[in-house]
Amino acid sequence: MKMAETPDNDTDYSVPALTRGLSVLGMFNAGTRILSIQEIAERLGVSTSAVYRILFTLTKMGYLNKHNTQYELGARVISDGFSYLASRDIVEVAMPHLNELRDRTSLSCHLSIREQSDSVYLYRAFAAQRLSVNIPVGTRIACHCTAMGRMLLTSLGEIELGQLYQHIRLDDYPNPAPRTLVELQSLIAEDRARGWVLHRSDYSTAIAASIKDYSGKVVAAINLSGPDAVMDPDGIETQYRELLLDCSFSISSELGYQKQQGPP
Repeated sequence: MKMAETPDNDTDYSVPALTRGLSVLGMFNAGTRILSIQEIAERLGVSTSAVYRILFTLTKMGYLNKHNTQYELGARVISDGFSYLASRDIVEVAMPHLNELRDRTSLSCHLSIREQSDSVYLYRAFAAQRLSVNIPVGTRIACHCTAMGRMLLTSLGEIELGQLYQHIRLDDYPNPAPRTLVELQSLIAEDRARGWVLHRSDYSTAIAASIKDYSGKVVAAINLSGPDAVMDPDGIETQYRELLLDCSFSISSELGYQKQQGPP
C-alpha cells in the first residue's frame, strides 16, 4: 500500500482561497471602513474577476456588506469578534503578562478595575523579595488616592467625574490625594494626556497605566510597585515605566485595542 506523501513545507498545507478571504477581512480597520472591489483586487494583487467569488462568499455568509461596488465589514464578523473579546476574562488575559513583568523587574504587579469611586484589586503578581509591595486580591481603595485608581478615572470626562464625586468629601483623605473636585478634575485630565501615573506614599512608589478594550475604553489598570529604595536609582524609574507601558499595550491588544487609536 502506498503511503500518503508528507508535504515538504508549511506552504503545501495552505488554502489560497481561504488565505485571500482572511486577507480581505484584514484590510478593514478604524481607518479603512469601505473598499471598492477594484481597491481590494489591487491590494491582493489579483484581477477583479479573481476576487469576485471571494467577495460573493463573504457577503453571503454575512462577513461583508455590499453597497453597489463597495464593501464594508458585515454584522457577523463584528458580532462574532466582539463576543469572543467580551468573553475573555480580563484576569485570564492579563495574568501571563503581569507575571512576566514581575519576573523582569522583581517588583509587584497588580490589576484592578473601577467600581464607582473604588479601585478593586483583581490580581497580583507577587514579588518574592523582602522589600516588596503586595496588596491582596479583593482590596478596595479610593480611586483618587492611588496610581491605578487615577488611571481608571481617566475613562470619565469632566462632567462624569463631577457627578461621581458630587457627594464625596475629598478633604477627608490625607495628602497627596487631591483635596477638591476642581483639583481632581485637573489631575485626571493631566493623567489622561500623559498616559501613566506615578504615585508616592508610605515610602513606596507605584507607576500605573490603563488597559483598554476594542472600543478604546479604559476597562482596567495595572501597576508596578515597590519601595522607594528600589525605585529611586537614576534611570530605573524610566526603565520600569517603559516596561509597564509595553505590558499595558500587550494586554490591551489582546482585548482588541487597535494601535491606530494611539498608545493606551
